[in-house]
Amino acid sequence: MFDFSVPVDRHGTWCTQWDYVADRFGAPDLLPFTISDMDFPTAPVILSAVQQRLAHGVLGYSRWKNDDFIGAIAHWYQQRFSSEIDPESVVYGPSVIYMVSQLIRQWSEPGDAVLIHTPAYDAFYKAIEGNRREVLSAPLRNTTAGWTCDMDALEAQLAKPQCKIMLLCSPQNPTGKVWTREELEVMAVLCERHGVRVISDEIHMDMVWEGQRHTPWCEVGKGGWALLTSGSKSFNIPALTGAYGLINDEHDRQAYLSVLKGQDGLSSPAVLALVAHIAAYRQGEPWLDALRAYLQDNLRYVADTLNGEFPLLNWLPPQSTYLAWIYLRPLGLDDKALQKAMIEQQKVAIMPGYTYGEEGNGFIRLNCGCPRVKLEEGVKRLIAAIRSLQ
Repeated sequence: MFDFSVPVDRHGTWCTQWDYVADRFGAPDLLPFTISDMDFPTAPVILSAVQQRLAHGVLGYSRWKNDDFIGAIAHWYQQRFSSEIDPESVVYGPSVIYMVSQLIRQWSEPGDAVLIHTPAYDAFYKAIEGNRREVLSAPLRNTTAGWTCDMDALEAQLAKPQCKIMLLCSPQNPTGKVWTREELEVMAVLCERHGVRVISDEIHMDMVWEGQRHTPWCEVGKGGWALLTSGSKSFNIPALTGAYGLINDEHDRQAYLSVLKGQDGLSSPAVLALVAHIAAYRQGEPWLDALRAYLQDNLRYVADTLNGEFPLLNWLPPQSTYLAWIYLRPLGLDDKALQKAMIEQQKVAIMPGYTYGEEGNGFIRLNCGCPRVKLEEGVKRLIAAIRSLQ
């Protein structure tokens, strides 16, 4: 019904991944598997809804707090997670990271600390340090049973007087870990015990694979918390901007909205983002389910191909996301030498693991959100780069 195999030329569209690959990798015209957007057109129902809204012709100031937008969000949580949300808790923002940064400023002071599980999405470090807060790390452990969190070590960090916020990534980027309900409940208790507020970034919530279940923080949260997310990853619409969140405490919610409107002048949303979210959450489920199947096949292809070439890897696809977090340390490679070989010899751009903190050394993050023909070429070039170093 939906064909994700046809490549789309994104050159010349001001595309971060394709047109600006040299900004991060120092060379143009690389085959990119980098920033986490996908090389697929968005769902036809979204395109149709956006085109219909554009045909109206008037693109004036709008409001996000309307029954269509909030009702679509509530419908999605009920449909996908069997979770009831409080419609009054919903807030809007231009992006998840904007909302993260604003809540960091709202809930802490310069010099305070924000705890993250590492390796961590690189924008987390920037949001924390850019707001003059300290990063506290709770390293995840890579075990035969998957990625685990040492809850005793986590509590020791949460108990530090300067720790004011835990910035959670759920599901976790870059590891793809899906937090179990039990793990989330333990973290909720620990944060409440030590007076630490929680910001839960759940932007990858729809990309949880078979055998796993995403548990929204609103089901387990205690004390002060915010759940922040967007349909941008799931439906490949980040260029429209637009995100939303749930903030449980009314005083915190009003404080957030006061800054959004009064200080930052962002009370009028990107209207096409509202249109896209409503269409996605009301009509986009069949497209998303077909996409999810395609992405899982892509991840299995990467595993089968790499393990066939390098049995020592025994790499397993992640529990979530279309980002292959690949552990290459068993091959004894130097991270910088591998990047040099990929960029200069193979003309391919794949994110080095050290981008995501010290715990990312020895890993790469390969974006599999693309047609198979592109992925096959990228994996072929990765293998050739590895072979050149052996």
